[in-house]
Amino acid sequence: MFSSITSLCYVQGSDQLGIWKFLCTSMAFFVFKNNLKVWLFVLQIGDITQKGYEKKRSKLIGAYLPQPPTANGAAVVRCRLQHSEGAPGRALHSGNIGVCDIREAAVRERAASTAGNRPLFYFRFGVDQALPPERRAPVTPASSTRYHRRRSSGSRDERYRSDVHTEAVQAALAKHKERKMAVPMPSKRRSLVVQTSMDAYTPPDTSSGSEDEGSVQGDSQGTPTSSQGSINMEHWISQAIHGSTTSTTSSSSTQSGGSGAAHRLADVMAQTHIENHSAPPDVTTYTSEHSIQVERPQGSTTSRTAPKYGNAELMETGDGVPVSSRVSAKIQQLVNTLKRPKRPPLREFFVDDFEELLEVQQPDPNQPKPEGAQMLAVRGEQLGVVTNWPPSLEAALQRWGTISPKAPCLTTMDTNGKPLYILTYGKLWTRSMKVAYNILHKLGTKQEPMVRPGDRVALVFPNNDPAASMVAFYGCLLAEVVPVPIEVPLTRKDAGSQQIGFLLGSCGVTVALTSDACHKGLPKSPTGEIPQFKGWPKLLWFVTESKHLSKPPRDWFPHIKDANNDTAYIEYKTCKDGSVLGVTVTRIALLTHCQALTQACGYTEAETIVNVLDFKKDVGLWHGILTSVMNMMHVISIPYALMKVNPLSWIQKVCQYKAKVACVKSRDMHWALVAHRDQRDINLSSLRMLIVADGANPWSISSCDAFLNVFQSKGLRQEVICPCASSPEALTVAIRRPTDDSNQPPGRGVLSMHGLTYGVIRVDSEEKLSVLTVQDVGLVMPGAIMCSVKPDGIPQLCRTDEIGELCVCAIATGTSYYGLSGMTKNTFEVFPVTSSGAPVSEYPFVRTGLLGFVGPGGLVFVVGKMDGLMVVSGRRHNADDIVATALAVEPMKFVYRGRIAVFSVTVLHDERIVIVAEQRPDSTEEDSFQWMSRVLQAIDSIHQVGVYCLALVPANTLPKTPLGGIHLSETKQLFLEGSLHPCNVLMCPHTCVTNLPKPRQKQPEIGPASVMVGNLVSGKRIAQASGRDLGQIEDNDQARKFLFLSEVLQWRAQTTPDHVLYTLLNCRGAIASSLTCVQLHKRAEKIAVMLLERGHLQDGDHVALVYPPGIDLIAAFYGCLYAGCVPITVRPPHPQNIATTLPTVKMIVEVSRSACLMTTQLICKLLRSREAAAAVDVRAWPPILDTDDLPKKRPAQIYKPSNPDTLAYLDFSVSTTGMLAGVKMCHAATSAFCRSIKLQCELYPSREVAICLDPYCGLGFVLWCLCSVYSGHQSILIPPSELETNPALWLLAVSQYKVRDTFCSYSVMELCTKGLGSQTESLKARGLDLSRVRTCVVVAEERPRIALTQSFSKLFKDLGLHPRAVSTSFGCRVNLAICLQGTSGPDPTTVYVDMRALRHDRVRLVERGSPHSLPLMESGKILPGVRIIIANPETKGPLGDSHLGEIWVHSAHNASGYFTIYGDESLQSDHFNSRLSFGDTQTVWARTGYLGFLRRTELTDANGERHDALYVVGALDEAMELRGMRYHPIDIETSVIRAHKSVTECAVFTWTNLLVVVVELDGSEQEALDLVPLVTNVVLEEHYLVVGVVVVVDIGVIPINSRGEKQRMHLRDGFLADQLDPIYVAYNM
Repeated sequence: MFSSITSLCYVQGSDQLGIWKFLCTSMAFFVFKNNLKVWLFVLQIGDITQKGYEKKRSKLIGAYLPQPPTANGAAVVRCRLQHSEGAPGRALHSGNIGVCDIREAAVRERAASTAGNRPLFYFRFGVDQALPPERRAPVTPASSTRYHRRRSSGSRDERYRSDVHTEAVQAALAKHKERKMAVPMPSKRRSLVVQTSMDAYTPPDTSSGSEDEGSVQGDSQGTPTSSQGSINMEHWISQAIHGSTTSTTSSSSTQSGGSGAAHRLADVMAQTHIENHSAPPDVTTYTSEHSIQVERPQGSTTSRTAPKYGNAELMETGDGVPVSSRVSAKIQQLVNTLKRPKRPPLREFFVDDFEELLEVQQPDPNQPKPEGAQMLAVRGEQLGVVTNWPPSLEAALQRWGTISPKAPCLTTMDTNGKPLYILTYGKLWTRSMKVAYNILHKLGTKQEPMVRPGDRVALVFPNNDPAASMVAFYGCLLAEVVPVPIEVPLTRKDAGSQQIGFLLGSCGVTVALTSDACHKGLPKSPTGEIPQFKGWPKLLWFVTESKHLSKPPRDWFPHIKDANNDTAYIEYKTCKDGSVLGVTVTRIALLTHCQALTQACGYTEAETIVNVLDFKKDVGLWHGILTSVMNMMHVISIPYALMKVNPLSWIQKVCQYKAKVACVKSRDMHWALVAHRDQRDINLSSLRMLIVADGANPWSISSCDAFLNVFQSKGLRQEVICPCASSPEALTVAIRRPTDDSNQPPGRGVLSMHGLTYGVIRVDSEEKLSVLTVQDVGLVMPGAIMCSVKPDGIPQLCRTDEIGELCVCAIATGTSYYGLSGMTKNTFEVFPVTSSGAPVSEYPFVRTGLLGFVGPGGLVFVVGKMDGLMVVSGRRHNADDIVATALAVEPMKFVYRGRIAVFSVTVLHDERIVIVAEQRPDSTEEDSFQWMSRVLQAIDSIHQVGVYCLALVPANTLPKTPLGGIHLSETKQLFLEGSLHPCNVLMCPHTCVTNLPKPRQKQPEIGPASVMVGNLVSGKRIAQASGRDLGQIEDNDQARKFLFLSEVLQWRAQTTPDHVLYTLLNCRGAIASSLTCVQLHKRAEKIAVMLLERGHLQDGDHVALVYPPGIDLIAAFYGCLYAGCVPITVRPPHPQNIATTLPTVKMIVEVSRSACLMTTQLICKLLRSREAAAAVDVRAWPPILDTDDLPKKRPAQIYKPSNPDTLAYLDFSVSTTGMLAGVKMCHAATSAFCRSIKLQCELYPSREVAICLDPYCGLGFVLWCLCSVYSGHQSILIPPSELETNPALWLLAVSQYKVRDTFCSYSVMELCTKGLGSQTESLKARGLDLSRVRTCVVVAEERPRIALTQSFSKLFKDLGLHPRAVSTSFGCRVNLAICLQGTSGPDPTTVYVDMRALRHDRVRLVERGSPHSLPLMESGKILPGVRIIIANPETKGPLGDSHLGEIWVHSAHNASGYFTIYGDESLQSDHFNSRLSFGDTQTVWARTGYLGFLRRTELTDANGERHDALYVVGALDEAMELRGMRYHPIDIETSVIRAHKSVTECAVFTWTNLLVVVVELDGSEQEALDLVPLVTNVVLEEHYLVVGVVVVVDIGVIPINSRGEKQRMHLRDGFLADQLDPIYVAYNM
């Protein structure tokens, strides 16, 4: 070390003193480092505690930190701000309330501090000013270059920089690191990860999130686990180089050939091995070698990607790492993270009321409260009117224009920094006169001038042309018209431009003044006219260049008056919500403001001022256009475009012109710091005042300090930096005065951020982690009075240690919002009152929109803006503070520092913080996510508030303001409507949302007897209802005399042999085939012979019928009955998708114990094909009989069952919960079923019925195969798959055959609604007429989809469909049809129930449109012979009318039980044989497993009795128990589908108490992340639930069965096995 120092001495031997300083410093550092190492070693061997080590360390460091200097008179002033009420003071206007003069206040403060009062907060005056004292080093030329070297490496935004704050954030993050936060990273499809650089690819991490979890075991697919499949480096790099060769985009690997809504016409079943389970087996619990497969038919024109189940290798995380199954590990990680206690613990108590009370934030008993005395209004110094001040601004212009016409007024710069144009006072005066004359005399006609004095005129000038703007502005003043300076509209859809248009419209602007260049640059229509911008009034564009104007006559002269109360100009102001208001400034206010600024800033004639600010508004306008002219100053205007090219330009101009004053923002100081490099010739000693326009932003202090640090060596004096506070309403609020006394230091306060959130001023906390260092913005303006009032509620004066909104009473303020008198009275003006309610002044004060307080010595301190205020759980947070914390998390590599937006959105009755930042294109997913989680931790630690959503968007995509900042309200709007398109998003609703309703705690059940007695006492009837009694109906039903359907068919074949029973249509609507009674009978006989002779079957054997929808299926069914066999209808495998659909067929064949399989020749080949062999073991098929080749002979005899209770057929179906259940239907039940439907629908041989249903299970099978034979009507059969190619097929058939009754599924109805929505006119032209339709019934096993049935009715109303015709049916596994809207009886009714009450298993009827209302449609009329009762599913006791319970059914056509291999039905026996625990305990009921309620209506039935309506709410198996309440998935799904236009379908399920929402995205993959916040918001708002995981998938991934019902459990299994290939998976924290 010494040798290197010596050599350094020789090299730099010129400066001996510098070397010795360096040597001493190096030695000291060497000693310090060694000492620190010793203590660290002592700590490691355990001889000292951590706390002891910290003490030693701080002691060591303290020796090298500079002590606060006291020699130059700077000291720490402690002060208690207590102005006593009765203190002597100058009377303000009314004379009754004291107003404290600044000088008196300072004297009193000193007295208070010596009196030994406890200080409430501390201010430092003159402590070395660049950094907070703990961090200071003396500023020397050497230290400034060292500072510069550190700076040049990465551009840090000094506006929000504070070393103390950065250190605090790093300390907070270090704490978090110790706790090891395991935040699951979202999964992103690689096509969504736009990375090309090599460093974007990192080798896969073989660990699984956190150390204690172990590796995730691979799933049954046999894909390698994360521990086995460690990918070698070469493979990884080659993969990176070749791009995503293995990636799957939304369009790739279509297996089932895509599908539209009708591709969902497929039963989704799971392949399984049956173990010792009782029926129905729960498919979701099996894990066999077959994965869950989804079956969808082929042949669609719409390209709808099929789910890629079974392709686990397609799943990749956001970092592009292929995985086997990481989903379950991530969910476990998420669950573990969420187990940690939230900060405000929820008090879990239950209020037994429908109105779920939201958690009201109780005030924290330890929260700081203001303790100071009430403040007194503070008066600024008197405005001393100088004798030679002009009586108005126009008079000043006239004076200088005539006395000193050659004096320079304004110098404009080009983008190279060269002077472009010098405007002299003479030119300004003559040109302004010319503009004034032309405005008044050359627009319109002499009789009808377009502009009269007092009218408003828009000034549209670009930022690089201040001269033309200035001429136009003064031209307007001379013409006595009111200028409204605005931004140039660049495009028709400019961010915020529309709002500007509304302002112009409300101001009645008809003329826009502009420059030649600007006029040429405006967008033009093909005819060359400037189009009308969106929201703008029609404008006449008037160019103000002299060459376009007429010379005023010699005798014309503008009328120059003294300043009066007429409006001088209107300044626009953008509000928090994006709306634009116009602040009117009168001529007297304009002049007084110029005088006050002249006095405060000490302006003198011919001074030079450099202006970087926007000259159209605010500080740039007040200093650079108005006050400068009053004092004949020379303004050097630096355009924004030049600053972008050369950030040092303003400093160079200060040096070049030896400017006395410069007007900048902290941004400009920061840019200069970044760019100053080794500029040697900088000399800022001429500056006497550097006005910092955004000095009111507390974070500007760091820019000021850093700027002084660097440029102090270049002649910049500390007292030159003058921050000011301003607002559009109050103009200049306060400004720090320039002084010549460098010993009078600026004031600054180190305030506790925790205290500030409660609006209280407190000294920094002991940890010093969360402090806000604020600088003063000087004193109150001359001639003004200031006070601070409470930000909300009554405008009461604040206490001395309380933060309030600053209000100003002066002549020099705005007077109103133009044209908004109500808003002016309510928000612009305010009359502050004391605690006793007495007004402070008879004159109104103006609200500044700034939050702050008046400190010692009358210094004004601002801590934030009202616009940036976010009130979360009763605590106030400022957006700027949040931005500063986010930036302290060293983000240079990941996000752009100046491009962070922070705002709040209201979700669930509280504000939630949202942070949006622009991500650098070279940052990796992992890095960005890491940064995001660190930001969350930092904000949580520093501000004790949770961030609701943090989103990163691609670079340069956030909407900009005209000067390049972020347009905040526009950004918020994009976020709320889902158009922000983020590339990364992290939601934290679990952390933030602490005001959820109380979780419901189940009360001890009341006994069923008590419930019944209670109902009787309250006058409520027991909820039971029944259809017509079958025994009492007299009809000429000939089929009644037969016990068996096989006998009915034989009877019909003899009596009406040629009567057509079935007509099958093809996709063109033509008849493909038909069957008469005798044809069906003969065909059935031949099939019976085949079964007996070729199949060698005995009676009672089971036969699987694997046929496409059609005639063959019907014949095969009756053939089985004729042979005494038990048929089972099975959907055939899909030829294009054998691997997925064949296992389902195999499973049903095995579970049903089929002795034989009957099918067509084509399917027979398919079952034995090579593709089939790859999917299943084809040798294990039972004998397969091909019915295309039937024997010619008849059977010796047709089998007649010995007993009506013997098995007729088996009905297999997959429930929505993924249960494969086969139910047994006996002959008696089958006949009773057919008779019940015949009576309800009035079916006779002369009738025709159109059926568009899948014929494999439930009511669909009964209508397709059985009813025609029993009732004799003709069935027109339309296979739903044919609608894929011809969506109008079903409705055209209904119209062509003049059908009165038709049946369909929801899938068919949805296909027609979506596919024919735009074709109703052309269908009408083709003669489609639905006016004859009496009943159109949707066959379903779910709650009626009221939105779909209503849109179907509305859509086809023009084609004659009566809305009353559309209705639904309801059936389930235990009874295939309970309700069915018949021909007679009242129309289906709809009621509205409170969704919140339903969660508590209650029914509360509400009015339509009331909040939380849910429409429920009646599920059709109860069938004849069916009895229903509503029972409590737990106690099995009967319930009262309009009470929610399980629907129990008693009927002759109930199924007789589940069918299982082992016949062990005891576990499920109560599904079919349940009895009430109280009341009618004799009747045997079947339990449907569905929740619903009965309600007696005012309508009457056909038999004259009052009608009982049944409303189905949802399946018990599907309902989700969350927070002690019962939620039905369909309700949450409906809300989610409404949340965004791109969500086409949605399914929800729970996993380990987390709510998982899967949404199908119909849009570009870039929209996927937009959905995450919207889905989370809507579920919180409408259902009070926090979504755990949001999964965005392609269209068609959510599996749907033939009835159009979602298979949520299959979806869950597919998700957990990584088989969905999601576009994006977000894990909400």
